[in-house]
Amino acid sequence: MNKAYLLIGGNMGNRKAFLAAARTEIGRRCGPIVRQSALYETAAWGVEDQNSFLNQVLVLQTSLSAEALLPIILEIEESLGRKRDARYGPRIIDIDILFFNHAVLCSDTLTIPHPQIQNRRFVLVPMAEIAPGFVHPVLNKTITQLLAECPDRLDVHKIS
Repeated sequence: MNKAYLLIGGNMGNRKAFLAAARTEIGRRCGPIVRQSALYETAAWGVEDQNSFLNQVLVLQTSLSAEALLPIILEIEESLGRKRDARYGPRIIDIDILFFNHAVLCSDTLTIPHPQIQNRRFVLVPMAEIAPGFVHPVLNKTITQLLAECPDRLDVHKIS
């Protein structure tokens, strides 16, 4: 079995409901969610003139490969109403593969680990909650170390 670390998030509509629906579909279509962080709220990153996001990290146990997981995740986003209108723009749901086992992959469609993990507190804070000692397979630093060094200063607030 493979272990995938996913970030789910969104800033449109009933954010909690969309995250719950995403968790349900991921569990049904991809494999059981074996750990999950609390929900965290943060200001938008990249394009700041938009509603704040709710984010959560999930640990998924899956028999799928990373390459097989990606199109299913994209289908789940689409089924929940995701529109890809603007980079870093508002979205109902976003599901990113952060890590897949300790793999390092780079293709036209998929890069693992996600290339911006070390620069985003909204990823590192929930990741540190459930896997503080996980070692980034490229940077060779723990999540705790990456969080301490992260240049992002956006507040990330635990809400549940």
